[in-house]
Amino acid sequence: MSALVLDGRKVAQEIQEELRSRIQRLRSHSRPPALAVVLVGEDPASQIYVRKKIKTSGELGIESIDEIRDASITTDELLAIIHRFNQDPEIDGILVQTPLPKHVDTARILQAIDPGKDADGLHPLNVGRLVANRPAPRACTPAGIMEILRRYEIPVTGAKAVIVGRSDIVGKPMALMLLNESATVTICHSRTKNLAEECRRGDILIAAMGRPAALTADYLKPGCVIVDVGVNRITDSADVERLYGYDPKRISAFKKAGAVLVGDVDPFAMREISSAYTPVPGGVGPLTIAMLMANTVALAEQHVKSDSKC
Repeated sequence: MSALVLDGRKVAQEIQEELRSRIQRLRSHSRPPALAVVLVGEDPASQIYVRKKIKTSGELGIESIDEIRDASITTDELLAIIHRFNQDPEIDGILVQTPLPKHVDTARILQAIDPGKDADGLHPLNVGRLVANRPAPRACTPAGIMEILRRYEIPVTGAKAVIVGRSDIVGKPMALMLLNESATVTICHSRTKNLAEECRRGDILIAAMGRPAALTADYLKPGCVIVDVGVNRITDSADVERLYGYDPKRISAFKKAGAVLVGDVDPFAMREISSAYTPVPGGVGPLTIAMLMANTVALAEQHVKSDSKC
């Protein structure tokens, strides 16, 4: 029996369709939700990602305020922009695209965002609310993963979940969200001993380490569910042939573009060993953007509710 493909594009579309009526209600009774996006520098991946976010906002009727700045911007100058957005009652959500240039104090920037406008769910106050399992904006990628697991009816309660990667953006909030749904969670990282053995314990394996096809068949429990967060660009023809020799479409795409994307899990092993998996691309990426939109709409609804009480 072939593995089930967990279609992130399909689930993201469902989430966005569910948001439309809420956005229309906001537009009718007050104003459209508004998301301020700050992009610093010329990182190609960040530029592509921000363009997708802006495009999705436009399609849904969310107003997008775009602040594009040169990489030479200082921490204080960026803080001034955040302060301006914090004070603007017409802005519901603020997103600062990371990574920021090395000379910018990223922690200060993220902590400066009003927790009530934290569209990315990364402010320490909102992370604390996640720890306490209280309502707050949730980190978008882990929240999207929880949505795809729920909508495909993947059992989480009682499952053994293994997360490879301990970032503040994915690994740590992912662990908390799974714990809040009564999974038994193991977090692995670069210093984990016997990583393959730990991974093979997972009924659910979340790969978020940023290393192309690093988790091979030896790391996978037969019948597990794999969520591959990795998005790695490979340009070496030998690597492409090794990883996608079974897939003529990928080989053809590589010959045309000179590059293809691969996740953190070996794609052939994932397809053959798991019971269900998220593809790369088309898995987790669209969910991240959908949950950013969902956070922005929820924040706008809270702001309208607060204004009506004044």
